[in-house]
Amino acid sequence: MIVDNRHGLWILMREIAVPLVILAIWDITVVVGYQIYHQEWMEQPTLPISLMGSALALFLTLRNNAAYSRWWEGRTLWGAIVNNTRSFARQAATLLRGRPDLAQAMAAYPYLLRTALSGIEQGPDAKRLLSPEMYEKVMSRTNKPNALLYEIGIETLRATQKLGLDGATQGFVDRILADLSNAQGGLERIRNTPLPVQYSALPLMVTHLFCIVLPLSTVQTLGWITPLGSSLVGFIFQALDKSGRDLQAPFRPGSHALPMLAMARTIEIDLLQPIGAQPEPPVIARNGVQP
Repeated sequence: MIVDNRHGLWILMREIAVPLVILAIWDITVVVGYQIYHQEWMEQPTLPISLMGSALALFLTLRNNAAYSRWWEGRTLWGAIVNNTRSFARQAATLLRGRPDLAQAMAAYPYLLRTALSGIEQGPDAKRLLSPEMYEKVMSRTNKPNALLYEIGIETLRATQKLGLDGATQGFVDRILADLSNAQGGLERIRNTPLPVQYSALPLMVTHLFCIVLPLSTVQTLGWITPLGSSLVGFIFQALDKSGRDLQAPFRPGSHALPMLAMARTIEIDLLQPIGAQPEPPVIARNGVQP
């Protein structure tokens, strides 16, 4: 996620540089063909492109709103995970009379969830936080974050039985695990349900078509400065389209994805410091992007 606005515009310019360069070359070609070689077919009426631009702007706004809703819902669900993992560690220390191993196991949960959502390879974080026995059990399952919650629930039940605690105590802890499972289910729903093709592929096609037709409708008015005006308008539409396509996939690795690694490290620090364990240092943003 971009956390430094000074780098944000540069990152966006870099990402849409190729279509902008192609658009500028096409604008220059249209100007030269119209001004020097007097190609009359390049002179197109402005009304259709104006209507097309208005419709495209509305379409991109609707798509970007839907994409941002997905991105923000993902961030909200991750916020619930942060809060519930902290509550679990506190209850493991109070209601279960300690159990630092459960706090460490819970600290591994966001790392497993991050890799499951983004589809990247599992790093060393879960292995260093889990006991060898629990790590082997979790890694043998298909849904590894859910498997970890299951194992933590089993250990919680054993702890309450060993301490002779009543079922209400075990229910308090299990309710937190249920909330974590619900948040994970919401994140998985976002990952497994992409935006409809009308919202994902169609805006890209229409944006490119609009940028191709745009100089043909402005060359008779702008003349030699057509590349400047057309490229500026094309940049706005290309930037809107690129922003929406990035936000609609909040877990895909990149500069616009949710900072899941940073949130997972924050959870680890919050859970391990109270039990006297040494967590890894916080994740630092690089070039304005926090992973």
